[in-house]
Amino acid sequence: MAMAMRGGWRSTLFACLAAVCGWANATGLQVAPTTLSLRASQNADGLTLSNTGDDVIHAQVRVYHWRQDGSGDQLTPSPGLVISPPMVQIPAGGEQLIRVIRTGAPPNGPGAVEDAYRLAIDELPVDAKSGAGLRFVVHYSLPIFIEPAGAADTSPQLKYELEQSGQLVSLKVTNKGNGHGQLAALSFVDAAGQRTELVPGLLGYVLPGSTMHWALKPPANVFAKGGTLEVMVNGQKTTENLSLAGHSP
Repeated sequence: MAMAMRGGWRSTLFACLAAVCGWANATGLQVAPTTLSLRASQNADGLTLSNTGDDVIHAQVRVYHWRQDGSGDQLTPSPGLVISPPMVQIPAGGEQLIRVIRTGAPPNGPGAVEDAYRLAIDELPVDAKSGAGLRFVVHYSLPIFIEPAGAADTSPQLKYELEQSGQLVSLKVTNKGNGHGQLAALSFVDAAGQRTELVPGLLGYVLPGSTMHWALKPPANVFAKGGTLEVMVNGQKTTENLSLAGHSP
């Protein structure tokens, strides 16, 4: 059964920020790297969990196939990747290597695109020491991408559109490329040169063949006369001329 992730932003917010910054660190649990990309010829990769706290950490690691539809991100249990070990106990100051092993062939054939998974890392609660106070546990959701066979390169081909409903505006992004697009640091510069920050950090991902929608906070009049969208895509700054329907930039 697929799990819709649209409402799960609270549990994944820290991991999303980590994906942009390249680190993940909370309550003593550190994860590195925060994204894995396997070449078509690569059968396995790994990441390291570190415990910089003073107490032992227990954690569970699971993997889900990741796709996107009209409801947003969907995660489904999949045998396409195997995690070893799936349960860990890390002493204070210790580390644990987590292996990610591909069990089948990479995407292949005409029009093959990058495959996507999510690695879920959950710190498990343990009995708190007497008088130690409240201990928070964390959840990370980290992306894993599998390169299609025979592809010289994987890259997104993104189309941006502004959609209006009353005074509310949303950004529609369609990816017709063979690789994912990670969108971050969005701003809109109108025809008069007025800059409006839309999203300071990570907005999200658009997987190959998918369309995603995000509500924007500024009212419709900010976009009425058109302008330029500035956005970091996979770490590279790009610009796109945009206008609301019925208006020309």
